[in-house]
Amino acid sequence: MSRRILICTDLDGTLIPDGRAPESPSARERFARVVARSEVTLAYVTGRHQALVEEAIVGFSLPVPQIVIADVGTTIYDIDQGSWRSWKSWESKLAEQWDTGAAKELMLLPEKIAGLRAQEASKQAEFKVSFYLECGTETRKILANVRDRLARLETPARSIFSRDSFGIGLLDLLPPAAGKLSAIEFLMEQRGFRPEGTVFSGDSGNDLEVLASRLPSVLVANASAEVQAKARETAAAKGHSEALYIACGGLLGMNANYAAGILEGLVHFLPETSEWLR
Repeated sequence: MSRRILICTDLDGTLIPDGRAPESPSARERFARVVARSEVTLAYVTGRHQALVEEAIVGFSLPVPQIVIADVGTTIYDIDQGSWRSWKSWESKLAEQWDTGAAKELMLLPEKIAGLRAQEASKQAEFKVSFYLECGTETRKILANVRDRLARLETPARSIFSRDSFGIGLLDLLPPAAGKLSAIEFLMEQRGFRPEGTVFSGDSGNDLEVLASRLPSVLVANASAEVQAKARETAAAKGHSEALYIACGGLLGMNANYAAGILEGLVHFLPETSEWLR
């Protein structure tokens, strides 16, 4: 009997090409074939909100997943025949740490910290406050100032920093229990998925927490040298080096970028999937 498999993947720069590196022409087609199998559950784990995930699925002809973890791990949805149903149990857990005034308080940070700018209203969420770090600003100094301010606020929050494909800094402030890793672990607990049957793929700073965790994780080759170095360093520090695979290319003649890297990592952690690609 085949084991149940949970494939979790980031979208932008991981499954969706960002144009900075070439995409193997057959990779996404092979990925779709793998995730269509009955023993596989597909979850997109992304910073996008629902409308942008739907836009990506249509625009890039992506497989429709069974589950979406959106808004940098602050929302979880089941998808069934085009209908999205949010997980109220996850929202309730986050609400215990995040009162209605939390977002308003955090949105005032740009008034106190130079170089921070609020992202568009569409990119804010009930349990997520998001900012841009202006180009040319001193990133480390700004992030240190944010951490200092958060420590002094009554509202507990954690910060997650990453860069988009244009190098623009992105900062998300979330409840302490939120984030991609916490959401994936909650999904696994609720649906009975085991770590040895779960694989995550990512490429950027907001994936680092998962990439350095105990969960089998794949860093696609198009990830920046900075992210690759940080992923190796953090995974080693946590004693999880064997759970991190950095794709390098060669599987079925494909490069290791985007979906090709995801597939390479799947074969590394779940060898039985190699037969599904041929």
